[in-house]
Amino acid sequence: MMTEEKDVLILAIESSCDETAASVVKNGREVLSNVISSQIELHKLYGGVVPEIASRKHIEKINQVIEEALAEANVTLDDLDAIGVTYGPGLVGALLVGVAEAKAIAFAKNLPLVGIHHIEGHISANYIENKELEPPFVCLVVSGGHTHLVCVKDYGKYEIIGRTRDDAAGEAFDKVARAIGLGYPGGPKIDKLSKEGNADAIVFPKAHISDAPYDFSFSGVKSAVLNYINGCKMKGEEYNNADIAASFQKAVTDVLVENAMRAVKEYGLSKFAIAGGVASNSTLRVAMKKACEENGVEFYHPSPIYCTDNAAMIGAAAYYEYIGGTRHGWDLNAVPNLKLGER
Repeated sequence: MMTEEKDVLILAIESSCDETAASVVKNGREVLSNVISSQIELHKLYGGVVPEIASRKHIEKINQVIEEALAEANVTLDDLDAIGVTYGPGLVGALLVGVAEAKAIAFAKNLPLVGIHHIEGHISANYIENKELEPPFVCLVVSGGHTHLVCVKDYGKYEIIGRTRDDAAGEAFDKVARAIGLGYPGGPKIDKLSKEGNADAIVFPKAHISDAPYDFSFSGVKSAVLNYINGCKMKGEEYNNADIAASFQKAVTDVLVENAMRAVKEYGLSKFAIAGGVASNSTLRVAMKKACEENGVEFYHPSPIYCTDNAAMIGAAAYYEYIGGTRHGWDLNAVPNLKLGER
C-alpha cells in the first residue's frame, strides 16, 4: 500500500441524498470519527426522499455535523491536510450543500479540495475494515440509486463491467415493499420479513441481457411481483407477503451473485467486494459468501454502518485521490449524473 511519511488527515463531507455526514479519516483507512445525521424518519412520511426537504435539512445540519466530527476525532481545522467531498452523483440540491461547505472550509483554511464520486466512496468503504485489501478486485455496488459491477484496477482507476438498465436493486426493493404494505425504506423491511417466508414459493423472473452479460434489469421482477399480487386480488386468492418478499429477494440475489461470479472468473481475479446500502442485506451477504467460497475467491464487505451513505467512505476515497494528485478548483460543482471515472 502507498504510504506517506506524515499522517494525512482528511475531513470528508457526504450529502448526496438524505444523510448529512462528516468524518475525519487518517491515511485512508483509520476512521477517527464518523457522524451521520439521517433524515429517514422525516422522509418516511412521504414514502421516499423528497429532494427539496433533503436540501433544507442538509443546510440546517451540516455545520453541526462537521463540528461533531472534528470534536470526536479530537482535531481542529488547522490539523487537516485536505477536504474531501461528494460532488456526484445524487440529488443536485443536496450535493450543492456539501460542495459549498467543503469549498468554504478549503478556501478559509487554504486546504486542497478533493471532489469524490459517490460510487468510488462506496467501493472505498471496503478499505476501512479490510486493511489488507488492495486493487485489483471486482466490486458490486448495490444501493437505492445504483447497481454497478466494477473492476477496480487500481486506486482511482475503474472499469464499469455492468450496470442496471432500469431500476437499481434498492429501488426495486422499495417499490416491492410499498406494494406489500411495508413502507419506506424497503430494503431492511423486506430482508426482515423474508426470513419468515419460503424463497421457493413463487418463481419470479431473473433477467439476463444477451448482448451485455454483466448488465442487470430489475423492472421485470418488480412488475412480476405487482402482477402476482394483482392477479391474486382479482381471483380473490390469499397471498403470503413473507413468501413474496423471500421469493423476490431470491430472484434479485441470484442474478447479482451469478453476474458477479462470472465477472470475477472472466477477469481472472481472486478478490471480490460488495458495497452500497443493499450490501447490508443478510440474504445477499450469505449468498455472496457461499459463492466466493465455492469459487475460491476472497470475499470482502463493509460493516452495515459503512454500507449506507456515510462520510468515512468518502474520506477513504479522498485519501487515495489526494496522494494521487487529484485537486479541484473553486469551480467544483455538483454533478447529479456524474459517471464513474470522470474528472
